[in-house]
Amino acid sequence: MRHLMGVVLAIVLAAAVFFAASWGYLKLLIGPAGPGTGSLPAAGGSLLHHHGVLEGFGALLGVGLVAGLLIAVPRISPLASGLPGLALLAWTGLYLFSVRNAVNYIPLRSKSYGAGFEAMLFDGVLALAGLIMVVPLFVPSRWRSRRGMITPAPYEGTTSSFPDLQATQTMQADSSLLSDWTETRPHPQGGLGGPGASSPPQAPWGPAE
Repeated sequence: MRHLMGVVLAIVLAAAVFFAASWGYLKLLIGPAGPGTGSLPAAGGSLLHHHGVLEGFGALLGVGLVAGLLIAVPRISPLASGLPGLALLAWTGLYLFSVRNAVNYIPLRSKSYGAGFEAMLFDGVLALAGLIMVVPLFVPSRWRSRRGMITPAPYEGTTSSFPDLQATQTMQADSSLLSDWTETRPHPQGGLGGPGASSPPQAPWGPAE
């Protein structure tokens, strides 16, 4: 489904390149130059008041923004920009082998769209745009969706996998070691005098003579 949507976006981008970008490029080529103004557009002055140039720039910027999003966004199929890019490169290759055939295959040549597309073909703009647009085709991660990525399963190891851990058990409060400590009591000390007083301990070497 993701790549099918990429094919639909590829058709949209191809139409935008042919109609919008070609028309805008032709607008920039014609420019506001008139007789007696020299070789520079607007006689080297400002172009901010020439609506044709601004419209051409706007069309090119819009198509470039759409193509950039299709190229850069990872969730979009690489076919969205790759298929139009391959078509532009193929057209450029045909132009190198046979200029006549490449020009004859351009539709609507009598319109501004076909004339602008032909101008971009001659100037190498289509070759440059095609090289940039096919880049996502060579990125392996763009062919895999995020849902299809295999995530590592959580560790579910038990003590049966490690025999040494089975021998290690938690010391309980009623263990034999603790019970031995409870039987250890302080030695009673004899008092001085009294019927219940025990005799003081004698030295092991006996009384002195």
